[in-house]
Amino acid sequence: MSTRFVFDDPKYTALAAESADKYAQGSPFPHIAFDNFLPEDVAEAVLSEFPKPGDIDWHNYNRQTEIKLVCADETKFGPVTRNLFYQLHSLPFLRFLEKVTGIPNLIPDPALRGGGLHQIRKGGLLKLHADFNHHDATFLDRRVNILLYLNKDWKEEYGGHLELWNKDTSFCGDKILPVFNRLAIFSTTSESFHGHPDPLNCPEDMTRKSLALYYYSNGRPKGEADGIHTTIFKARPTEEFKGVLWRMGQDFAPPILWRTARRVRERYFSGTIQKRG
Repeated sequence: MSTRFVFDDPKYTALAAESADKYAQGSPFPHIAFDNFLPEDVAEAVLSEFPKPGDIDWHNYNRQTEIKLVCADETKFGPVTRNLFYQLHSLPFLRFLEKVTGIPNLIPDPALRGGGLHQIRKGGLLKLHADFNHHDATFLDRRVNILLYLNKDWKEEYGGHLELWNKDTSFCGDKILPVFNRLAIFSTTSESFHGHPDPLNCPEDMTRKSLALYYYSNGRPKGEADGIHTTIFKARPTEEFKGVLWRMGQDFAPPILWRTARRVRERYFSGTIQKRG
């Protein structure tokens, strides 16, 4: 079992310094992807611990906008995985992240709100969206997402690319294949639309595996301020996604608010949804 500390290696300091300009110039919004990010033995150990769909009690999202499995309960993580999450919340990694992104004083979220282990089976998807922009408990501003992919022998034809789109979804600036030990980092605003909107086409015995962590700050630049909102889903030009932006608050809004919203949706939109399905 690998328990050594990863981010005290000077190579990460050098990597951050040489990557800051590339990150800032990312299109359509600041982002970057690093291959072979973790030491090989650490990445292999985390993959070996990654639970299968039937191994633990996953939170199962199964709706029009997203079909995925999520676990944010660290007691269900293997020992190496749990140690890695702690390191990704540590000061050395925060300093790395701040140098790459240019965002000072980043704050981790040990509660893994919306993050943790993510797993998607064949046919699963995650429509284009801009993430919720305030933490519901700390009220901090969400600034950065990181996604560590753990998919060996992943082929282009399987899909599952992380797609990055501009604010009016007229342009896809980048598509990142979720291959093993690749780390994607991007800035999160109300206009940073991303996802993997096409159903996965991988073999039945494979899944798209990732670790997801989000980072916050106390306030954000005025130009990025857009009130407090939950996740905003948006269509690509080729999609028949009718109606106004779909705002998802199941994981963010008070339960009574969502029960009311769900009743309204079922009453007025159930027929439309059934026709599409």
